[in-house]
Amino acid sequence: MPVNMEEMRRCSVAVDLGASRTRVYVKDTGVIVDEPSVAAVNVRTGALLAVGELAERMTGRTPDHIRVVRPVQGGTVVNVDLARRMLRHLIGSKLRRTWIRRPGMRFAACVPHDSEPLAQRALHETLTAVGARRVELADTIVCAAIGSGLPVEHPEAAMVVVCGAGTTQVAVLSLGSIVAAETVPVGGDAIDYAVIEHLRSRHELLLPHPAVRPLRMMLHSDPGPAVAEVHGRDVTTGLARTVTVDTESVRQAVGGPLTAVLDAIRTVLRRCPPDLVADLSERGLVLAGGGALLPGLDAMLSRATGIPVHTAEAPDTCAVRGLGAMIEGKVESMRLDPLAG
Repeated sequence: MPVNMEEMRRCSVAVDLGASRTRVYVKDTGVIVDEPSVAAVNVRTGALLAVGELAERMTGRTPDHIRVVRPVQGGTVVNVDLARRMLRHLIGSKLRRTWIRRPGMRFAACVPHDSEPLAQRALHETLTAVGARRVELADTIVCAAIGSGLPVEHPEAAMVVVCGAGTTQVAVLSLGSIVAAETVPVGGDAIDYAVIEHLRSRHELLLPHPAVRPLRMMLHSDPGPAVAEVHGRDVTTGLARTVTVDTESVRQAVGGPLTAVLDAIRTVLRRCPPDLVADLSERGLVLAGGGALLPGLDAMLSRATGIPVHTAEAPDTCAVRGLGAMIEGKVESMRLDPLAG
């Protein structure tokens, strides 16, 4: 979607409402919120009990009358009311003084590439209910590219892979616009699920979701035998059990989801003009998003594509920092006015 930089500069708050984390950037202040997009609700009364880090720690540890919910899935708001209540609690205390001085501020928000109008409307309604007077939307791919420091406004190729929790977006940009893009429903959650299913089928062990993160660090090890002890619940007996997992089996488990990401990169490259692909052979692509922190992902993609792969600085906050640069007026779009006849 085209971004109106003039309207963006009038915004005071930038919001990246992601499936994994919610991040809020305030003009002249920086990132003030970086919390999980999670809420704990009492299903009997409908009361909101916790949001953010506290609600995430409650996952899998609650009684029957308390449910831990993620109101955002795949970059789309699926529960507008709960997302509004969660966001109000996350940013209310930090923006209360600002709201008193400037009621009805303008918000800027990033949405996934080619998102449906219904998804954009849900995000718009969520931010309006929080107190935004007007909401400007920008493509997550463009925001992440700007936050990664790529020269998206120049007549040269800039390729970015945004690895989110629910989706991965791949795009090549030039002259401030997207030349070719592809979105696959594979992200960090799919990688975690692949590891959990591997342990269930191979070792008959049920693993809690938070325990998957340490297994990712095994991919940092050099090629060769490396093992780790994993604690979980036996599928048959229901008792606690410990198994030994090797690095190679973890690599094979995450191979399926990563192959889908690789296919998306190849599809985007096939759609690009040869001149832009030649630029990328020298400049390479940049990984952004929380999934970019997966150990060994950059090396695997570089070997498979034959082009350099770099990980952005603080890749998990690239999108909100890029959106913040827009509202701060630090991004100048290249204007191509018609030449006089």
